[in-house]
Amino acid sequence: QVVLVSGHLDSWDVGQGAMDDGGGAFISWEALSLIKDLGLRPKRTLRLVLWAGEEQGGVGAKQYYQLHKENISNFDIVMESDEGTFKPSGLGFAGSAKARDIVTEIMTLLQPINVTDVYDNADGTDISLWMRDGVPGASLHNDINKYFWFHHSQGDTMTVQDPNQMNLCAAVWTVVSYVIADMEEMLPR
Repeated sequence: QVVLVSGHLDSWDVGQGAMDDGGGAFISWEALSLIKDLGLRPKRTLRLVLWAGEEQGGVGAKQYYQLHKENISNFDIVMESDEGTFKPSGLGFAGSAKARDIVTEIMTLLQPINVTDVYDNADGTDISLWMRDGVPGASLHNDINKYFWFHHSQGDTMTVQDPNQMNLCAAVWTVVSYVIADMEEMLPR
């Protein structure tokens, strides 16, 4: 059984793609790194996917889906961060009402950093096929007021990334992915 965390790698002629979507890739990598460094071993596999070709029609995500869709019943949740890694506010979630209740309860663990909201619908080009077929999905919600200042521009460089805000985003990703991966049962469909 798999809990999937992800971001995609974009490379633009005019910028580095550090925010779009390097930030999502960074926090997904960091979540698994933190869990490993803490010596935690969840009941399910935590899998990091760094998608390719999102801007070219999601070709990497489509290929991954084709290769793994026969095991779709073993995918617990698919998570994608693709709107920068600014100050987080919560998660977008797509799934059953029972699964939403569980995710809402998990988010209370993040009250010390004031990131507890669960929004309707998860966004993510790279996880959309999974969600379409009933796998619960989550996307990071954060303050995107400055997102389009840098999106696909020369300004999308590492200087856009605020280490403190990225750490908060990584904390959200780490807590949610680990708790779901370590629950007795998979999220209800």
